[in-house]
Amino acid sequence: MRGGANAELPRFAPVVEAARGGQLAEWAGVPRGRLSLILVLDQFPRGLFPGSPDAYASDTQALQLTEEGSRAGQYDALTSPWEKFFFVLPLAHAEGPDHLRRMKLALALGEKLAAEAPPHLQPIYQFSLSQANGHLEVITRFGRFPHRNPILGRASTPEELHYLEKGDFVYNRDLPERSSP
Repeated sequence: MRGGANAELPRFAPVVEAARGGQLAEWAGVPRGRLSLILVLDQFPRGLFPGSPDAYASDTQALQLTEEGSRAGQYDALTSPWEKFFFVLPLAHAEGPDHLRRMKLALALGEKLAAEAPPHLQPIYQFSLSQANGHLEVITRFGRFPHRNPILGRASTPEELHYLEKGDFVYNRDLPERSSP
């Protein structure tokens, strides 16, 4: 998470390519398999290809897996709050015309997960909610993530340029210190 390179991920590059090519589609048949595929398509590229269009190239695939899996009951079948958290990240990550609606859904699901979290994990869940709220503000304001504009070769509006100059990107905010159980 947090959008940067991850030295542990290069060995998984072939898995990302296989997933992007549809060679791992059978994973989606079971909830944790679908979650694994979502992680490979949503999280791994961000750590493998930071600062390049490839970081976001499989967002649409991950989103489709999330939405189809949710309709099929696979989100509800997951038992861990962390599994559910990562299952729905593509709702927030994938840009598109219905992004605002999906951000609101991701936030509502995050609020439900946070309410169920044990006390010692509350700081991380509250942080995640603050992240989701920050992303919602950005999508409400711009309809997309302006920090991706230079990477994707998109022109920025004057308002987006002002936002970019400030550099207070939600995904770069510090995690809370870990509480003891």
